[in-house]
Order: sequence, then structure tokens, then C-alpha cells
Amino acid sequence: MANIYVVEDNESIREAVTGYLQLADHEVSGFGELAGVKEALEEHTPDLILLDVMLPDGDGFIFAKELLSRESIPLIFMSARESESDRITGFEIGADDYIVKPFSPKELVLRVAAVLKRSSSPVSRAVNSTWSLEGHSLATDEDSHKAALDGEPLKLTAAEWKILLYLSSNGGAVVTREQILDRCLEYSFEGYDRTVDTHIKNLRAKLGQPGWIETVRGYGYRFAGEAT
Repeated sequence: MANIYVVEDNESIREAVTGYLQLADHEVSGFGELAGVKEALEEHTPDLILLDVMLPDGDGFIFAKELLSRESIPLIFMSARESESDRITGFEIGADDYIVKPFSPKELVLRVAAVLKRSSSPVSRAVNSTWSLEGHSLATDEDSHKAALDGEPLKLTAAEWKILLYLSSNGGAVVTREQILDRCLEYSFEGYDRTVDTHIKNLRAKLGQPGWIETVRGYGYRFAGEAT
């Protein structure tokens, strides 16, 4: 059971989503405006937030960007805005998923379960937790799900952490987008291979240089760090 905040101004949708998640044994709190969830966050940090983009007292994208810049909370956008640019914006902000309205109850519950699972469980154990590349050092702590570059902590989303650990655990072998979707994101919906590309782009930016993760055209990605 997880504690989930649902931020949605449409009362019918909010109540329906709350009901679906409660049937899946989650504890759910619903909010119609950003003001309410901001107040709640001062008292308690949930296991996951489901967030609409267009809200009466603010923009969900702006709120999420500010929130995720200071806290690591799994977050899923749910919005009627279905363009590719909107979805990419959501992932670039740091969301773990983006679901477009209208959505099926089963899909919503599966997406929530996938995000909760990858935010709390490790992937395959790496042979070595320290790597080097062009004079830089990258270290991962699998128990705490944290990574540091040259001694400075990296602020990674749950998806970015799982992808980094999965790539580094494969010893320089090439992995496909489909493998990353299945092993790290734990869903495989049509068109979501672009989601992997967005997570890789964000991860490269946080690692400071693209060389840590090589693109193998027509196939996938490969981690280029050398174990130390």
C-alpha cells in the first residue's frame, strides 16, 4: 500500500481516480487545487503524486519543476494535453510518467504500480559501483539509490537511477530501448520508446557530458565508463 496524492480540479475525474487506486489498496488524498497539495506537502511527503497540468490556481508543469528541484518524489502527470511536446516537457521536468486523458482505470493502476515498483526496488546488481571516464569518477550506492559524480551527489529521478544502474550493470554491452522499457520503466506502451530517449537525454545532462552513455544507432545505448 502506498500513500498517493491526486491533484485534479475535475471532481468526477478526481473521485474516479481515487476510487481506482483505493481498490488497489492505496491510501489516497485528493486535491482540487495546488494550494491544497502545497499545504499537505508541508506536513507529509507521499509515495507518489498524480498531477494534472492545467489547474485553476497554477500550472502543473511549473509546480512540478519547482517541487522536483528540491525533493525526490515519484510523479505522474495526467493531462488532456496529448502532444508529443507536452509529454517530452513532462519528462524533462523530471516526471516518471505521463498519462493522457481519457485513460482506462486498468492502465492508470498499472502505471502507478510500475512507478512505485521502480522507485523502491533495485535492478540487477552491478559488478562494480565506481567508474571512470576522461578523468571523472562516477559512484553509485545501490542501498540508498544514490549516485555521485566526482564526489558531488546527483539528483536523479527513480527512472533515471534505474536506467543508470541497468546500463552500468551490463558491463559495456549494448541494450535496446525495449529492454530499458521492460527492465527499468516496466511498461511497454506503443510509442513510448521516445520516453527512453528523453530519460537518457536528462541523464546525460546530469552526468555533465554525453560520453558516459553512448548511442548505438539502430539499436540502443551502451555505458562507456570503465570499472575502477
